[in-house]
Amino acid sequence: MDSTPVVTVLGASGFIGSAVTGVLAELPIHLRLVSRGAITPPPGRAEMTVLTADLTDRAALTAAVAGSDAVMYLLLGDGGWRAAETDPAAERVNVGVMRDLVDVLRPRSDSPPLVVYAGAASQVGVPPREPLDGTEPDRPATAYDRQKLMAEEILMKATAQGRVHGISLRLPTVFGPAGHGVVSAMARRALDGEPITMWHDGTVRRDLVHVDDVAAAFLAALAHPDLLVGGHWLIGAGGGDELGDVFRLVAQAVSERTGRKPVAVTSVAPPEQAPVTDFRSVTLDSSAFRAATGWIPRIPLSEGVRRTVAALTHHSDGEVRA
Repeated sequence: MDSTPVVTVLGASGFIGSAVTGVLAELPIHLRLVSRGAITPPPGRAEMTVLTADLTDRAALTAAVAGSDAVMYLLLGDGGWRAAETDPAAERVNVGVMRDLVDVLRPRSDSPPLVVYAGAASQVGVPPREPLDGTEPDRPATAYDRQKLMAEEILMKATAQGRVHGISLRLPTVFGPAGHGVVSAMARRALDGEPITMWHDGTVRRDLVHVDDVAAAFLAALAHPDLLVGGHWLIGAGGGDELGDVFRLVAQAVSERTGRKPVAVTSVAPPEQAPVTDFRSVTLDSSAFRAATGWIPRIPLSEGVRRTVAALTHHSDGEVRA
């Protein structure tokens, strides 16, 4: 049997999936990139295979992960967390694929295959304290977080049974150039000359980590599985940034890029469907993961915002938005 490790990325064309694929491409591995949409393989030393598949199809999933030593599970249903509230199909992606995965995944060697899962820090529900350290009881407050927790529990049960080696990385608020999160959304508003709006007075804090640092966390998990298998691990910068300050930083970065006056940052009334978690501050203590792997976030918020704005100011034809 070829001894070169086979690492499969599920959701390889997504925001986080693309970043994880980029760092894995530098390893001497067989890298299998799986997505429902088109994927352009990044440059790197890995031998790469691209598969287009609907992973809610059990047969397609079985074929996609066959022979894998490790699987990076980075799937997110269409519409993200909001769709989980109203779309019954979201549970099939957020939970059903994990249920199928642990059932169809087979060991390539004497050791069970490794599954590194992209969980969410929000699975805990309304934060009972600050910072979160991963020991809090989970009381998810949204359908999305309930589904994420269900998938994590399926993975951990399969790990306890010896069928797979599961690791869950509970992610913070991730941002970056290709993202659809709050930083990119507000940068797009500012680039369009619109005011940046928030549903509170701006003092609500979020633990913001650039997507490249998140990708490095997945690489660290792949390199240190023995210390991590069977647990969930918080990934965060640990400080917590007030969103008012973050949005003003975005407005200033857009101003510097375009030469225009910074747009206003204002408070507006929240929509009725806004979850209570949107109004609670979240900071994450990732010291356990750092001690096990040596990982630390390396991209400061200001630099990450500048990178995000710089990327968003360009259309695909390379012209700068003004």
